[in-house]
Amino acid sequence: MNVPLLSPARRRRFRPALALLAAGLLAAPVLAAPADWAGEIAALTRDDAAHPPPAHGIVFVGSSSIRFWTTLATDFPGRPVIGRGFGGSELADSVYYFDRLVQPYQPRTVVLYAGENDLAAGKSPEAVAADFAAFCAKLHAALPAAHLYYLAMKPSPLRWALRDKFERGNSLIAAACARDPRRTFVDVYHAMLGPDGQPRPELYRDDRLHMKPAGYALWVRLLTPLLQP
Repeated sequence: MNVPLLSPARRRRFRPALALLAAGLLAAPVLAAPADWAGEIAALTRDDAAHPPPAHGIVFVGSSSIRFWTTLATDFPGRPVIGRGFGGSELADSVYYFDRLVQPYQPRTVVLYAGENDLAAGKSPEAVAADFAAFCAKLHAALPAAHLYYLAMKPSPLRWALRDKFERGNSLIAAACARDPRRTFVDVYHAMLGPDGQPRPELYRDDRLHMKPAGYALWVRLLTPLLQP
């Protein structure tokens, strides 16, 4: 395939993603750098000055599984939830925009879903775990009393061929969570598998990547006991 307007350095950066695309493991090339999300970040925070979100609430941050979670307020009634997902992003993007998407709200709780796009773009599980460590470092430095809930990378049918990498990445992040009482690993991965060990198709949209309401209902069931006031 031809990728226009990419410098040699950017071509090298995205070579793993292009290889996965050629192998049929990606639906589209993942070419965004953190700065490319600036417009979407501005849109997410545009009304903060006029209509400040609740302080010390629960910030949901991460990729499209968070951005498409439009029922947060009704899923967690009575709890001050703030949705700050931006679709297609990688975990490093949430690190990059931490100072704009998390810290200003002084949350007591952060729910993070990111990493799936990273592996699909060719990053290693170890690189994703390192980005998770970078997110934790920022969170614990700025908000030492805040608790982080990391939602495991889900077993998307579209990316099932990468399941070994997903399981390795989840295992590394689960171990990192176990080392600090301010972190909790929420294992949505295994909960989204059927008795046959395969992804449950009824949880996913036709694109075999994003979730239907049934998928979110499962996440709500796992998170509700953890997010009690």
